[in-house]
Amino acid sequence: MPRALAHLSDEAIVALVARSDDVALGELYDRFGRIAYGLALRVLRDPGLAEDAVQEAFLQIWRGAERFVPERAKASAWIMTLVHRRAVDLVRREERRRAEPFEETSVAGAVGSAEDLAWLRFERERVQAALSRLPDQQREALELAYYGGFTQSELAERLGQPIGTIKSRMFAGLTRLRELLESQTETAWTS
Repeated sequence: MPRALAHLSDEAIVALVARSDDVALGELYDRFGRIAYGLALRVLRDPGLAEDAVQEAFLQIWRGAERFVPERAKASAWIMTLVHRRAVDLVRREERRRAEPFEETSVAGAVGSAEDLAWLRFERERVQAALSRLPDQQREALELAYYGGFTQSELAERLGQPIGTIKSRMFAGLTRLRELLESQTETAWTS
């Protein structure tokens, strides 16, 4: 069955969701539900909790779509960030609920120091900036593989492209991403 909003960009769909358009929310779910579930499942390693994380994230999208700023991020990145946050929140909630005794080293390793957290945030921002400089097709393949957990075969099927094309896009994208990240590092060292 054809979808009424399939021709619109992700950002336009989020704008419709901000106006309480439930058909638009359904379209967003059709586009990102499977990818969101894959991401949540990788974080949580529990199908039921992954479903909860996705449901909570889409509820948050419904309630907060008007706060989305397309100039700051792509809609797909915004949605996956919300899903990831919900999944991490559920991991923390489950850890507290289970109240299993942890050794001090495992707690420190899981939480990390403020310096470690700042470094991770910096690295994530560096990678996101480099990803944004890739051509759309390369970025899409890498984001779907990383955030969505899709294999190259699944990507080929999902995108309607030959597997060789997907492999080429991913290889070229990873090569360019590496170059961008290395040039950022070199610039930082020489500044």
